[in-house]
Amino acid sequence: MQIVQVGDIKIGEGCPLALIAGPCVIESEKIVMDTAERIKTITDRLDMPFIFKSSYLKDNRSSAESYQGSGIEEGLRILQKVKETFNIPVLSDIHNLHDAQACAEVLDVIQIPAFLSMQTSLLLAVAKTQKVINVKKGQFLAAGDMQTAINKITGEGNNQILLTERGAFFGYHNLTLDMRNLKVMRDLGYPVVLDSTHAIRKYGVSSSDRRGGAKEFIFSLTRAGVAAGVDAVFIESHPDCNNALCDAASMLPLQRLEDLLKQVIAIDKLVKPQLEFDEVGLYDY
Repeated sequence: MQIVQVGDIKIGEGCPLALIAGPCVIESEKIVMDTAERIKTITDRLDMPFIFKSSYLKDNRSSAESYQGSGIEEGLRILQKVKETFNIPVLSDIHNLHDAQACAEVLDVIQIPAFLSMQTSLLLAVAKTQKVINVKKGQFLAAGDMQTAINKITGEGNNQILLTERGAFFGYHNLTLDMRNLKVMRDLGYPVVLDSTHAIRKYGVSSSDRRGGAKEFIFSLTRAGVAAGVDAVFIESHPDCNNALCDAASMLPLQRLEDLLKQVIAIDKLVKPQLEFDEVGLYDY
């Protein structure tokens, strides 16, 4: 498996479980800085590698009137401040290929949103920056189809790739997490991330409506994914979910983050040493 290096953090085979976390979107400098500081305090205490995530732009909101973020200039300024203040890597989404160079100057990981995971021009533009790229698997794709995104990126000489599972369409408004996808994508040769907070979104309902997400499944789905052997977990978290401006219904309350991380770290330490033996002799019986 390709080991992906994000700052001082190594993600992949034999590496500790990493965390990608933060508010869905940049609402204000204060919320971002306060959240980053609190998560870093938790991960330092748990000795867990941490990459801060927040989007400067959410371009796939269900309404044109919905809050979309701070914009690239202000968003990257705030993320740069997070990097310098807390000495942690930062990640954000990109929606427009013309943003690639500006993102590369600040971001340690550039994220391709799920709906754009097959967008060739965007993948190529980001690949050319030679930054780490996190490709979120489209809800409409089979796990093995992520090979096409990999081929586009590696064709530009970039093999620093993370693949994120965030659920697949099940019916019209529901997503389901098929744990088989985690192994299928890992077998493509790159580290796999589980995004359990987007997987519990209920589409067709506003993300600010309590019915827009099934938060009661975040803990169980995250535990299951770590037991299946993922290399990192992606958890959107906010200090005041009820008043969050985006994905309020699906983010994990920041007050519960440490509880979840303690559980998944314990599972990871139990499972990871045994992964290489999973398939040995399965067809010999």
